Amino acid sequence: MTRLPRAAGAELMDEPEVDRGELDRSLRDLRGVNRWLGGTRVVLRHLPGMIARLGADACAVLDVGTGSGDIPLQVARWARGRGLRARITATDLHPETVALAREHTAADPDVSVEAADALALPYPDGAFDFALCSTALHHFEGDDPARVLRELDRVARGGVIVNDLARSRTALLGARLLAATVWRTHPVTRHDGPLSVRRSFTPGELLELARAAGIRGARAYAHFPFRLALVVDRTGGRGG
Repeated sequence: MTRLPRAAGAELMDEPEVDRGELDRSLRDLRGVNRWLGGTRVVLRHLPGMIARLGADACAVLDVGTGSGDIPLQVARWARGRGLRARITATDLHPETVALAREHTAADPDVSVEAADALALPYPDGAFDFALCSTALHHFEGDDPARVLRELDRVARGGVIVNDLARSRTALLGARLLAATVWRTHPVTRHDGPLSVRRSFTPGELLELARAAGIRGARAYAHFPFRLALVVDRTGGRGG
């Protein structure tokens, strides 16, 4: 169990006045983290079984806090490779992030990008089969993480996967090492990387947030190297 307390503080990529070029570079860095440090892999560990149990050749997926849309692209490609179709609505609130996500996903017909507030999603109850939220929940403070989970659960009839960083001293050390080397000339990522670890969660904290959101049947999973998944599976499986 970590003794590293959860920190507060604003991440530069969330600021309205963030430089577009630096935001773009930070989102590229995040794509690298998702690719090489398990962010994409966590989603593709839990989602395929849920899709299979749905028993349909197509599904509707919502991705909240999408960044540049890299995980939706990977989910769409994975589905097509298995003769399925995942129609993914990727959302973010920051206008520049939405614009960059549209550019990054423009070539994929199964991914569309919309502006949406994770605290008040503009979709009816059960509008999607599944809802995803990757490396975004830790950006919220106070009661807002539970509110985000409640919204994800509301719009997804089949289940929810929240994929985020695992807070620990070892993870923080790794983030600081990257900030001093790979990200040393990237001011946004250099600042936000270690802070993201400090703002992230433990498995017990994720489960407590799910309880606070009134969500039943949530399970928390730890994934190597420094990832967590909170899974709500209503397709008949255990989510693992």
